[in-house]
Amino acid sequence: MEFDFSAILLGLTVLFGVVWGLDRLFLYKKRKTRLDAAGDEYRDPVPVDWARSLFPVVLVVLLLRSFVAEPFRIPSGSMMPTLDVGDFILVNKFAYGLRMPAFNNKFVSMGEPKRGDVVVFRWPGYTCHQADGSVVHGGNQDCSIPVPNQNWIKRVIGLPGDTIEVHDSQIVIDGKPVVAEEIGPFVGNHARHADEELLSYGAMIWKERLGPVDHLIARMPNRMATPSVPNANMPSVVPDNCYLVMGDDRENSEDSRWWGCMPEKNLAGKAFLIWMSWKGWGTGGVDFSRIGTVIH
Repeated sequence: MEFDFSAILLGLTVLFGVVWGLDRLFLYKKRKTRLDAAGDEYRDPVPVDWARSLFPVVLVVLLLRSFVAEPFRIPSGSMMPTLDVGDFILVNKFAYGLRMPAFNNKFVSMGEPKRGDVVVFRWPGYTCHQADGSVVHGGNQDCSIPVPNQNWIKRVIGLPGDTIEVHDSQIVIDGKPVVAEEIGPFVGNHARHADEELLSYGAMIWKERLGPVDHLIARMPNRMATPSVPNANMPSVVPDNCYLVMGDDRENSEDSRWWGCMPEKNLAGKAFLIWMSWKGWGTGGVDFSRIGTVIH
């Protein structure tokens, strides 16, 4: 079962607020008058006491997560070496505008993603073209299952209106190849699954420049072939209100090359800081060197 924590927080906020508010409007005075007349010490009923105590706490958490910063944990290696499996990050929720909790509808615009930004978004699923010309989305390549409720993280490569070509790890934007410089082989720990894959395929680390952003990527040309762009799901010209996103672990990332562009309406925010990094028992524990790292 998948849980939408924002929806749960919103539901609890409404529930506690309604219970507390209705009690104060219709029941509190009568109850207090009755107890005072009997000489008893006043106490709220347990459900009302809980609602009164928890409402402000849940409301503050909801507001902070929805409009300021939200924590996420990196579950996979698709953004290595920038983000490691087990990194705990903070996401700026107002970088691109304010959105309604749970519903994600933008009601205040504060900018749009820039090339090179690392963004968190609600995964739109695979794009499937039906025989009648309609387009549907699903959780697998033939769209036979529903799209799961998941937040993903990738790097913005193509902006609306850009003409993009991708062949293996080579990216061409509006006719200009993206500049990348080879740094050297990936160095990791064979005991960690995420590292072992990169090591076993002889991954090389490159420094790539996207606009003003210099960042590291991993290339594993011997791992598997990745889809080129354009393809059936991702056209060469990025559609309006959509973005082409890719992982920094280029041969180990299920991204726009596979499932299509990421709609602007699915944005959750911009990743900006690693506040904790856990590499697992016996394989590094807490990686203090990554704590406080600004995400580029």
